[in-house]
Amino acid sequence: MISPKLLALVRCADCRAPLDGAATDLACRGCGRRYTSPPDYLDMRPREQFDEQTKYLDEALHADARHERVSPPLLGSRIRNDMLRAFLAPRPGELVVDLGCGSGRALLWNRDLGAAMTGIDIAPFFSREARDEVDLLLGDLRKLPFADGTFDKAWSLDVLEHLSPEALAAMLTEAARVLKPGGSLFVYTHVRRNAPIAAGLRWINRLAKQLERVGLIDLRQEHLRKSDHLNPLRDVPHLEQVVDAAGFRIEKIRYYTPLVGGFVENILVRVAERAMAKRAERRHQDAADGTAAAAGAGDRDEAVRAAAIREARTVAKRRIASRGPTYAALRGLSFAMKLDLLLFGRVRSGPFFALLVKK
Repeated sequence: MISPKLLALVRCADCRAPLDGAATDLACRGCGRRYTSPPDYLDMRPREQFDEQTKYLDEALHADARHERVSPPLLGSRIRNDMLRAFLAPRPGELVVDLGCGSGRALLWNRDLGAAMTGIDIAPFFSREARDEVDLLLGDLRKLPFADGTFDKAWSLDVLEHLSPEALAAMLTEAARVLKPGGSLFVYTHVRRNAPIAAGLRWINRLAKQLERVGLIDLRQEHLRKSDHLNPLRDVPHLEQVVDAAGFRIEKIRYYTPLVGGFVENILVRVAERAMAKRAERRHQDAADGTAAAAGAGDRDEAVRAAAIREARTVAKRRIASRGPTYAALRGLSFAMKLDLLLFGRVRSGPFFALLVKK
């Protein structure tokens, strides 16, 4: 969506001057650059081409179509969103930006709080609901298309681990620039150094690999996503140094070692997803054999797998949307996963939630 409020907020990504014109065709008053956008989000990418680019620009990372439709926050997403609401607490009248919004789902989940929200991401894989209902921009977090001191608050979930040290410093410096004095940035990410209790999570991941070898789960999409992780933060003292250099201080931090969550999401949910995908694969195989006989077997099998994954995820999202037994079961598991915060939230470990305040 492109609202009049969004058009009033944005500035040229190159020189930060105001813009004139219609939403789909804006011109910079300063450098004269023109920005041409589709009707449902602004394309405000800077001219500068950074050497470092995320793999999330790759279509292959989105082959399972998880971004196309937004479900209610459940499992790990429920934990993240509950912590966002508790730590950042957006309120009516505030301007808030989601830095690295992905599909835009967190913006949709938090509209009820009444704040004016904007999402920006480098990859245009926004959900249909977000395109229709929330303000969205395509842009680079290292060169935000906003004036200094625009926003009251910001959040960034599962983003920092994808950045190099240089990109992380640039992103945090830009976040501080566009926040008002005393503004807050809520982040969820991790440092490389883990607590001893993380051995339980390593055991869960080894079990997942064994289950993948025997075909009970399929982790190829997860491997592809995690291949983009650069993990720039060594430990919590290093985190403190980095945020201080960018102009922030850590006001609050809570650690999240997902032992219950790891077993639920990496084992139980993956087994259920694989079972649904296998059933869909059998339905697609006959059609593929009949319509793609000229294609190579490998290409045909991959096309069947991709179609089956998309179908399984669509069916699962439909069941969740119906608020029936599947939704109830996932909601129960979501509450069980909160045990990780209750039991281990004070144990300094790798993953964490933090509220950063602009100095």
